[in-house]
Amino acid sequence: MLNTFKQLVATHSKLSDSQKDWFPRLVRQFVSHSQQNPNQNLDCSRAVVEPFLRHLKQSGKTAWQRLQALEAIQFYASTLPGGGDPALKEMHALLVAAKQRESAAGQSNANQTPEIDPQLLYAQPGPVGQLDPNEPELDRELRKLLRVRHYALRTETAYLNWVHRFRGFLQRPDVESATEREIRDFLSYLAVEGQVAASTQNQAFSALLFLFRDLLKREIQFLEAERAKTPERVPVVLTIDEVSKLLQHLGGAEQLFGRLLYGAGLRHLEGLRLRIKDVDLEARQLTVRDGKGAKDRVTVLPDAVIPDLRRQIDATRLLHERDLAAGGGRVWLPHAYRLKHPAAETQFIWQYLFPAARLSTDPVSGRTMRHHQHESVFSKALRGAVTRAGLLKKVTPHTLRHSFATHLLQGGADIRTIQELLGHKDVATTMIYTHVLNRPGLAVVSPLDRLANS
Repeated sequence: MLNTFKQLVATHSKLSDSQKDWFPRLVRQFVSHSQQNPNQNLDCSRAVVEPFLRHLKQSGKTAWQRLQALEAIQFYASTLPGGGDPALKEMHALLVAAKQRESAAGQSNANQTPEIDPQLLYAQPGPVGQLDPNEPELDRELRKLLRVRHYALRTETAYLNWVHRFRGFLQRPDVESATEREIRDFLSYLAVEGQVAASTQNQAFSALLFLFRDLLKREIQFLEAERAKTPERVPVVLTIDEVSKLLQHLGGAEQLFGRLLYGAGLRHLEGLRLRIKDVDLEARQLTVRDGKGAKDRVTVLPDAVIPDLRRQIDATRLLHERDLAAGGGRVWLPHAYRLKHPAAETQFIWQYLFPAARLSTDPVSGRTMRHHQHESVFSKALRGAVTRAGLLKKVTPHTLRHSFATHLLQGGADIRTIQELLGHKDVATTMIYTHVLNRPGLAVVSPLDRLANS
């Protein structure tokens, strides 16, 4: 039933991306606490739900977090005949009121110097944050190690997801005792039965390799050596005219964002993670922090975006001042920087250039702050612009980066310079754009054209 629920959540049009991510996890926690059979319809009565919410409160969860857990259970109950216990609505109203009280209390204390909670740390040098006591011990230890080593949150989520899938494949909770044969069978199952892409299979490889080699200190020889061969594909590239048409059909901040991806050769996430301090208007350059491979690099800032960029910075400043006036204004800081410089999280230079429209709760620390814009915002705007521009190519945000590199080559730029601007570790990765320009056979005249001209 839980797998069916997860599929329902993933395809439900009225749920946010955050809800699609957290609802299945929260219901799984509810199942674990109430010791119900996950393969049968769950008992979502008040008598069962209330002890679970009480347990969350005792574990230090805020009213907002308990409210989210209750909403996940209510959504699950709505899929069952009868729709669950009506008493859950009363509990929901009580939690909404508790959330408002906590929010008001938080605002009144917002101007005080933030204290460092030692419980938020596991081991230096990296913060571990809040961990779910209901998770299996192995999962908690895996999260700790990933956070101590400063892995991205999306990597943590992906790796834990693969551990959960592997545990389901084994049909037992004891992952530590898995044999090499079982690991091979799981990876083969993904390729044959699951028909996953090579990149997806390689991610599963990486997750299991980290689990057994780094956490459990076991050597699995074939994991060190084997990798699925990723197919080599020629990137989709737009012409300069097509880029112009596409950008004309974007508006406001989304147009500026698209122009930056194309004009500076940024990856989608690199653009979203730009902070005010990373924009140097005088030197006409952008600093990309902690890019792919955990590397910083400097890339070009087009003169054409400077006026719009100034307006975006002013708009972000205004939003930040409003947040400060409301007792907020905090932003996520990398690794242990917040511990060394706690006041920096409210400084304007650390704010994201493209902030989210709404505040959110950091899933690691549980603190409310303003993060950067979600990936789906620009992706959705781009899809609409592609349709309105009448382009007949499969265009993604990364297509703008491909087009940046290709057009630089067409303009006579040196391949090594393009490599530096793109942040490629190996020039061989950059060379794919020369293949786009010099595809064999493009200068050959088709025999059909000769026949037509004879």
